[in-house]
Amino acid sequence: MTAQKLSLAKGLNAGLRKAMEHDPKVVLMGEDVGKLGGVFRITEGLQKDFGEDRVIDTPLAESGIVGTAIGLALRGYRPVVEIQFDGFIYPAFDQIISQVSKMHARSLGHLRLPLVIRVPFGGGIGAVEHHSESNEAYFAHTAGLRVVTCADPADAYWMIQQAVASDDPVLFYEPKRRYHERAEVELDEDAGAPLPLNSARVARAGDDLTVLTYGPMVKTCLDAAGAAQGEGKSLEVIDLRSLSPLDTETIFTSVRKTGRCVVVHEAPTFLAMGAELAAQVQRECFYSLEAPVLRVGGYNIPYPPSRFEEDFLPDLDRILDSVDQALAF
Repeated sequence: MTAQKLSLAKGLNAGLRKAMEHDPKVVLMGEDVGKLGGVFRITEGLQKDFGEDRVIDTPLAESGIVGTAIGLALRGYRPVVEIQFDGFIYPAFDQIISQVSKMHARSLGHLRLPLVIRVPFGGGIGAVEHHSESNEAYFAHTAGLRVVTCADPADAYWMIQQAVASDDPVLFYEPKRRYHERAEVELDEDAGAPLPLNSARVARAGDDLTVLTYGPMVKTCLDAAGAAQGEGKSLEVIDLRSLSPLDTETIFTSVRKTGRCVVVHEAPTFLAMGAELAAQVQRECFYSLEAPVLRVGGYNIPYPPSRFEEDFLPDLDRILDSVDQALAF
């Protein structure tokens, strides 16, 4: 029996440890990731076990962290860098967009950048601005990057290993308000990862309406589906897992079955993932749809002070309101 009950944070830690044991070229970099183990303790104990040459405390300089990681990746390493909070990634934006995403195409396929950029994201922890943002769409919009997000401890454990093993650069988004939630994780290497890195999963099967979601909103949507079940409504919840590329086969199969679709994410809805998903679903599933695709997200304003964040973030009531609108159409 190799299953253990882990938090999402411990799942990431165990996955990183496994990746470092498998490949001596895997190095971790970031602000306070060494002796402290990171603000959220995701890398706790790794510097003690693997040394200061493989778990590197960096200056407070995100552009320099990612720039150094680019050089390491070009020299055959597999760097995993931590951006301490979502809103701190912008100083590295130029490195990611102008260099990381383009290197493979620029070199006509001769160069690869096996680089992982970990980004704790989303709200719900009572933090100030720059600590609660959902900026995944900026990077999903950029060709040449993989953008993925885990939603539970099992995916945290397996997806971080898959991201490190990928020869493509990966933006790895971690739902920070789910870090301490626990579940059974199967650690058996022989069994392997339950799903490929770029696959969506049916988190809950249903017949009446499809909910497309990811990251911190998966649990909220599953709770909403449970509440809806009590009213006789059967919701199918799809955890996207990969935002770029999208697993459109799983998405379209579900929507064609249910005929209705609601997209839920924390990010503001204007030009966010929900806009792209709605466009693709309405184009590919037009003759199966019984109602317009609806979106539930953060409001189109800067992230508010922490005392207002529960009003900003989608909750059960807002999700179920949209579900009712779609079902009544």
